Amino acid sequence: MKKVIVLGSTNVDTILNVQRFPQPGETMAMNSMAVAGGGKGANQAIAAVRSGAKTTFISKVGHEGAANFMLDTFKEDGMNIDHVTTSETAGTGQAYIMVDENGQNSILIYGGANQDITNEDVQAAKGSIKAADRIVAQFEVPIPSVIEAFKIARENGVQTILNPAPAIKNIPDDLLSVTDMIVPNETESEIITGIKVTDEASMEASAKEFFKMGVKAVIITVGDRGSFYATSEQSGFVNAFKVNATDTTAAGDTFIGALSSKLELDYSNLEEAMTYANKASSLAVQIKGAQNSIPYAKDILAG
Repeated sequence: MKKVIVLGSTNVDTILNVQRFPQPGETMAMNSMAVAGGGKGANQAIAAVRSGAKTTFISKVGHEGAANFMLDTFKEDGMNIDHVTTSETAGTGQAYIMVDENGQNSILIYGGANQDITNEDVQAAKGSIKAADRIVAQFEVPIPSVIEAFKIARENGVQTILNPAPAIKNIPDDLLSVTDMIVPNETESEIITGIKVTDEASMEASAKEFFKMGVKAVIITVGDRGSFYATSEQSGFVNAFKVNATDTTAAGDTFIGALSSKLELDYSNLEEAMTYANKASSLAVQIKGAQNSIPYAKDILAG
């Protein structure tokens, strides 16, 4: 059983189902709406714990009822939430997600309490980080807190996985120098490297750019096509499972969380772990919503 730490965001998602995305200045009716748990960090932590990893979450919420809703969800899945703290100044993060009839989404984020995570919060979780196999983080929380967590991890031989989302053009060198694996999607990869991802050759070129930045391993996810991987010793492409997508929200998060639960620290089972993660994502996109769509190991293995 892998011991996984996730440092990241907790959001409450408001999902707006529409026939198509509105044009600027246009008013249109929705097909339906729903409220569910979300946040890239929370999604990834839930995906990891549902795939059998012993998972600890570092996050921050507000005082309102939305926070209790999220905490109850985490407890139901058996996640360690000793390091999910409460902000005294901001509410729980919010996401507003429009999903069209093809399952594609557009997302607006209110950071809220997620932006209150500090280096002191990370230091309070130092013991848990030191005891983990790997730590996963994203950019929906302050980058200094991610750097602090990854430095603790590197000093203690804990593997670091960075999901650079939402993407920023210039990732701090202090962070890249303590990042073992980076997992962007094709859009995020292009923003960071300047190389448009169109085929396997462009993915290889992108990976080389990431290697120059100091990262040791790269996975680039490309939606319903699958995912590319590269290390200093190997590279290749793992095809996605073909399904009829209903909602792609949390698909990438499901992939990363599921991957983190199965990947060996020496990458010896990289293709196998990616196949498992692709399968998890293929199940998630067939259900509307974020955390409610994230599958359990028994469903992934049975599929």
